[in-house]
Amino acid sequence: MIAIASLPKAELHLHLEGSLEPETIMRLSERNGIALPFADADALRAAYEFDDLQTFLDLFYAGLTVMVTEQDFYEVTREYLEKAADDGVCHAEFHVSVQGHLGRGVSVDTMMSGISRAFEDGAAELGVGASMIFGLQRQRPLEEAEAAFEDFVKHPRWVALVSAIGMGGSEVGYPTAKFRPLYDRARALGWKTTVHAGEEGGPEAVREALDGLAPDRLDHGVRAFEDAELTQELIDSGMTLTVCPLSNLRLKVFDSIEAHPLAKMLRAGLKVTVNSDDPPYFGGYIGANFVAAQRGLGLSDDEIIQLARNSFSGAFLPEDQIGRYLAAFDRAIAGR
Repeated sequence: MIAIASLPKAELHLHLEGSLEPETIMRLSERNGIALPFADADALRAAYEFDDLQTFLDLFYAGLTVMVTEQDFYEVTREYLEKAADDGVCHAEFHVSVQGHLGRGVSVDTMMSGISRAFEDGAAELGVGASMIFGLQRQRPLEEAEAAFEDFVKHPRWVALVSAIGMGGSEVGYPTAKFRPLYDRARALGWKTTVHAGEEGGPEAVREALDGLAPDRLDHGVRAFEDAELTQELIDSGMTLTVCPLSNLRLKVFDSIEAHPLAKMLRAGLKVTVNSDDPPYFGGYIGANFVAAQRGLGLSDDEIIQLARNSFSGAFLPEDQIGRYLAAFDRAIAGR
């Protein structure tokens, strides 16, 4: 059985604010004088039992309020990159909830100065390259998203650190098409596009997101597999799906790892990848997600290798850089 930690990989679906460990949240809350309704990290961790996506989001948005200073953003980003490096991640792309920070009075310069410094140190000291996905919230007003976008793009040096625009938040009752103008503006900046769909919502939510936004990549997308015609369209297009198995279990999209369709999706020809989403909340970083799929779904070594290879070919990187990662990946596999 192939060793997961030694397998080079990219992580394409991770939320920076969802990477805060309970101990980090409590440390930053004390440092910044922000009161939380938890006595300590253990009490906070005990609250990580979710009935659905919304119960998780309520805690997620409360947790991110502890990020206030440049140093906070640096530490949170650096802590994630260290864990990613331990899991064999060479390249990471993660969502940042810009709206969630600007709405609390945190400036673009504050958040990005910390994040960019962690990017530099992560590349130099850990060997992990990284880029940011500008994360919108579909349940928030379009006008708020537009204002956050305008505020951000006034800073060219930070625009260059962003690889894509993306969208998360509650799926049910919040269609995505109204955000198309922002997606088009992001494309004009050279950013790629992605969107969460087919997690809380069914195949119809995936169809709406594809038709409304024409994204380059699909986050989650697991419930698209319920629709054979939609599945075939995704296969034919070569769309990368950033699947998060442990997240799907914690949010009760599926009852067990054995019921998860990841293996069937891969074997059907879908270009799926494995990612961690919000790892402390959902029970594991990318390595734990790979291991859960490997053991629970009976994935072969060749299938694990294909999942990891998909992560590089599906990354929001220039083609020559993807080529270099894939060449290094193939050398690592040949030498194992």
